[in-house]
Amino acid sequence: MMFEGKKVLVAGATGFLGSAITSRLLAQGAKVRGTHFSRPPNREHPSLEWMKADFEDYGDCGRATEGVDYVFMCSANTAGAAVMAATPLVHVTPNVSMNARILEAAHRAGVRKFLFISSGAAYPDLGEDYALKEEDMFKADPPPIYYPVGWMKRYTEILCRTYAEKIANRPMSTVVIRPSNVYGPGDKFDFAKSHVTAAQIRRVIERHAPIVVWGDGTDVRDLIYIDDFMDGLFAAFAKPDQFLTVNIASGTAHSVKQIVETAIKVDRYDTAEVQYDISKPRTIGKRIFDTGFAKRHLGFEARTSLEDGFSRTIEWYRQAFDCPRP
Repeated sequence: MMFEGKKVLVAGATGFLGSAITSRLLAQGAKVRGTHFSRPPNREHPSLEWMKADFEDYGDCGRATEGVDYVFMCSANTAGAAVMAATPLVHVTPNVSMNARILEAAHRAGVRKFLFISSGAAYPDLGEDYALKEEDMFKADPPPIYYPVGWMKRYTEILCRTYAEKIANRPMSTVVIRPSNVYGPGDKFDFAKSHVTAAQIRRVIERHAPIVVWGDGTDVRDLIYIDDFMDGLFAAFAKPDQFLTVNIASGTAHSVKQIVETAIKVDRYDTAEVQYDISKPRTIGKRIFDTGFAKRHLGFEARTSLEDGFSRTIEWYRQAFDCPRP
């Protein structure tokens, strides 16, 4: 009943995570103010108010947070490995500006709790087989490919802690979520902006021949299905901690080769040919997360298997984009 009748801002409500958060909040009786910028509003609901907002504009930040009880900050400038490699600062300047301004506006507006979605990419590289724990974040720099975006996320985490713990006059409770690779219905499937999972699922659905995979297929990722991720995120938000930082991940590692093979199997692309292109940009070889704190503190564990998650995602994609199975 935490959200019943409460006014909640979802910043970036037309994006992948923002859309899913908005759906959960509406189902729990919240009055949602959803913001959009580059993507138009994508649904109607009696308890959903839309607002176009540019969070680099402090005036828009103030209008968006006015009268709000809670804020979910999902608005971000994002892209895939190729964009990060070509333009490393593309994520930094706009996101630092947006995050700092929306936090300040939320605090001025008297927001009770603020949730920020950080990134597992901000962790340092502490060894390929090391499962990253929450306390590891600032032990060393992020890996070179993630250095700019990693420090941008870290800086916003520091701001979140500042508002929660370092302001004597009216502190604002904050939650920092560090996700692994979230996938599922509503994900970004644009090849220029998508992550590896969505890109490979799309190539399988469209029956690319061959299916081209960037790298040699040995890179390892922790994948978490969107519904599981929402369970963990809302469990974290419900906790009374003044400041909380937590990994929301599956705790299971999958190679890119396994990801491709699973998508091929689930969609029954029996004649698929896979080619690995080692000339294309990559990020980091292996990244796994310790989920012990989420289990102990939140009672959260991811439950959706890779095959089940891929099956649901593929079925959604085929319906959403009118792609019947051959």
